[in-house]
Amino acid sequence: MSQFGPIDHAPAFEPRRDVAAPDRLIEGTPAFQTWELDTALAEAGKWGKIRTGIWEATPGTTRSMKGETFEFCHILSGRVEIGEEGGETRSFGAGDSFVLKPGFVGTWKTVETVRKIFVIAS
Repeated sequence: MSQFGPIDHAPAFEPRRDVAAPDRLIEGTPAFQTWELDTALAEAGKWGKIRTGIWEATPGTTRSMKGETFEFCHILSGRVEIGEEGGETRSFGAGDSFVLKPGFVGTWKTVETVRKIFVIAS
C-alpha cells in the first residue's frame, strides 16, 4: 500500500448524498455530496482520525459548528461566504484555502455551487 497519492477532483465512484440537518438550516435547500477518498488513524497528538475527500454543496446557508474538529478546505470551484459568530464574514472562491479550527461557530453560505477538497482531523 502506497503512503502517498493524488487527490482526484472528480472521483468516478458515487458520492454520499445528504441535506442540511433541520436544526442547522438557515436558508434555502442546500444538498451535499461527499466523496471520501482516504482515512487514516493519527499516530500522534489528540487527533483520532484524519479524513480527506471532495465535498460539493448547492446554494443555501447553514449553521457551522466544528466542535473538536479541525478542517482544512481548498475551494476548487464556486463561491462561499463564511461568517464567524461575533466576528467577520469572508468570501472564498476557486483557488482559495482556509481552515476552520476547533470551537468555530458561524454560518456557511454557499453562494454558487461549491466543490472543495477537505482534510478533517477529529
